[in-house]
Amino acid sequence: MQKTDELVDVAPPSAIVAPPDAHPRRHVTGWPLSVGIATAAGLVAVLVLTGGGWLNQPAVAAWRTVCLAITVQALPFLLLGTALSGAINAFVPADLFTRILPRRPALAVPVAGVAGVVLPGCECASVPVANSLIRRGVNPAAAFAFLLSAPAINPIVLTATAVAFPGNPAMVAARLVASLLTAAAMGWLWLWLGREEWLRPAVRNTGHRPGRSRWKEFRLGFQHDFLHAGGFLVLGAMAAATFNVAVPSSVLDTFSGSPWLSVLFLAGLAVLLAVCSEADAFVAASLTGFSPTARLAFMVVGPMVDLKLIALQTGTFGRAFALRFSSATTAVAVVASVLIGGALL
Repeated sequence: MQKTDELVDVAPPSAIVAPPDAHPRRHVTGWPLSVGIATAAGLVAVLVLTGGGWLNQPAVAAWRTVCLAITVQALPFLLLGTALSGAINAFVPADLFTRILPRRPALAVPVAGVAGVVLPGCECASVPVANSLIRRGVNPAAAFAFLLSAPAINPIVLTATAVAFPGNPAMVAARLVASLLTAAAMGWLWLWLGREEWLRPAVRNTGHRPGRSRWKEFRLGFQHDFLHAGGFLVLGAMAAATFNVAVPSSVLDTFSGSPWLSVLFLAGLAVLLAVCSEADAFVAASLTGFSPTARLAFMVVGPMVDLKLIALQTGTFGRAFALRFSSATTAVAVVASVLIGGALL
């Protein structure tokens, strides 16, 4: 009996705090698997549409060309981004941010926003990371600033934006500044109006678990992120191609002809399409009928607010938080896009 007590006393805390089934990256079935199936189904559909007969009609051929172009251009960035995200999860110390962030919340918010550059993954990965930061003692305002900036300003996304808009460095700079401004503004807004009771923290993501191979952690993290983001990339490309081909030009003219309506329309479209941040620049570049500011709004809003992010935030932090936070973020992102777009574009 004495030996049993001693064993309990020296049991590692991680064995109690983070049981094997609680680790969010272990489960690659269920929803991630359904997204992987959607990816395969989307690719099969694209391949089927390369057939002959009526499938080669001009409208269908145009749809196929746009869909394949967006997917092929964005896939390398998605692959690299998810690989780097898995490496960070496996090899970066769990308490890194608590050591480098300022103690004053008002100063920690912009620093956390800039620190988003170190998480080159899709927006799906930012929600569990932000939850993990909060559980490790980081102020929620700083964690939310990181959540919003990470999928929008990392090098993979900015490089993809430069490739999608060749010869237009102002668009890259505008996306960087508008995204940072939105992230910082939302962090400060939470400090001012946020309430702890709106949050419902889930089981934390502890990063690398002692006793497990770091390379296995890397593989699981990469598999999780790629299955999540890959499906939405293909579905987003298909939706964008359908939008370009099926929507009458008269409808587009109604929105694209008005500076304000075009911004609001593409901001709403970004929420609905839920395109991965590493691919949304290619979708935005294909929307040639809209103004640069409207396309900037598409790229600023999308990585911060879309249907899959709202669902992830609801499951992680609760409905009360997700509804308030997503609504406020959309409004702030649109205003920041208009201000920065008007100044730089």
